[in-house]
Amino acid sequence: MLAVRLHEGDQTLHFDEIEIPVATSDDEVVIKVSSCGVCFSDIHVANGEFGEKPRPMTLGHEVTGWTEEHGNVFVYTPWGCGACRFCLAGTEMICPDSHEAGLFDQGGYAEYMLVPHRRYIFPLGDLDPIDSAPLGCGGLTAFRAVRHALPFLGKGKRVLVLGAGGLGQYAVQYLALLSDAEVHVGDPDPAKCATAKELGATEAANPADLVGPYAAVLDFVAAQQSLEDGARLLDRTGLLIAIGLHGGRIPFGFGAVPMESRLMTSVWGSLADFGDLIALAQKEPIRHVVERLPLSQAQVAHDRLRVGDVKGRFVLVP
Repeated sequence: MLAVRLHEGDQTLHFDEIEIPVATSDDEVVIKVSSCGVCFSDIHVANGEFGEKPRPMTLGHEVTGWTEEHGNVFVYTPWGCGACRFCLAGTEMICPDSHEAGLFDQGGYAEYMLVPHRRYIFPLGDLDPIDSAPLGCGGLTAFRAVRHALPFLGKGKRVLVLGAGGLGQYAVQYLALLSDAEVHVGDPDPAKCATAKELGATEAANPADLVGPYAAVLDFVAAQQSLEDGARLLDRTGLLIAIGLHGGRIPFGFGAVPMESRLMTSVWGSLADFGDLIALAQKEPIRHVVERLPLSQAQVAHDRLRVGDVKGRFVLVP
């Protein structure tokens, strides 16, 4: 089968012919990959920013596929150890000994993929197996962050989404569906602001032009400037969530952030979150821009993603 892999000491993607994986226990499942989304986390892995990883490594963690038993399926890819207190609580994405597909273990940039446990298989139902692939990480990450924010929201409240890229676009829709709050978006790109308004945002503008306070701020960039904007615009007793991976840092302490505000990170999503997101997507149309590319153009997708040449999400199709 064809697998798109990273080799030792090299950021270039290699197109390798390897053996189709074989299940060695009743709990393992081999899926025929239908599609795999391209996430900026894949770029971080290629850059070596997540530490030393086994090589060669097949990238890809937004995976849909097909099995004889279940038909079209999603794969939950934040694989944990299965035995620690986080895994036992269903929050495998924060397992200290995690081995996420495409980041620490073999992923979905391939024609077939080995899934280590049946609990990671979720039927798609009527969802399109290609267009829905980005829900596996981008959609799920935004969904969990929104769930953290919901207790802070209600009628008369305002919530701010910083960053109107792929994840921020999901968050705008979830907030409009699941809360009564007024949804605002901060992004310096006028085109992304226009898209955010189409998806349900009441206001969208450059963060420098926004006026707080907001009951909750969801920062899908988490660079230095966006975190500073978030803290500036946050209300007292509000919640600031850092979701992006751009490495920003802000001071924390009395006088540094609004009084009795809460600052937290949000990571990927739990097994329960994934099941609930799929149920929501089967009931409500979740809009996103998907550009389909053949698996053979994985390097093209990476090169374009590095320079921001994408309107929504890339999806690779074997």
